[in-house]
Order: sequence, then structure tokens, then C-alpha cells
Amino acid sequence: MYTLEMAYARMREMQDLANRSRAHQTAEHRAEAKAARGISRAARAKKR
Repeated sequence: MYTLEMAYARMREMQDLANRSRAHQTAEHRAEAKAARGISRAARAKKR
């Protein structure tokens, strides 16, 4: 038998996973942006 409490527990698990995934993607995006800025600065320094 599938109870309402079980459904809520599953919903909370899914929300936790989504939040963790979102946090991971944000950290990954920040790292990529930082790397891109570093490359961009190096390219500008070469042009001078």
C-alpha cells in the first residue's frame, strides 16, 4: 500500500536531488566562467 506519507517522503527526496543538482551546476558554471575570463585576459595581454 502506498501512503500519503510515502508520497511526501518521495517528493522531498526528489526535491533534495534537484537542489543538489542545481547547486552543482551553478558551481560548475562559475568555474567555467572563471576559466573563460582567465583565457580572455591572457589573450588581451598577448595583443599588447
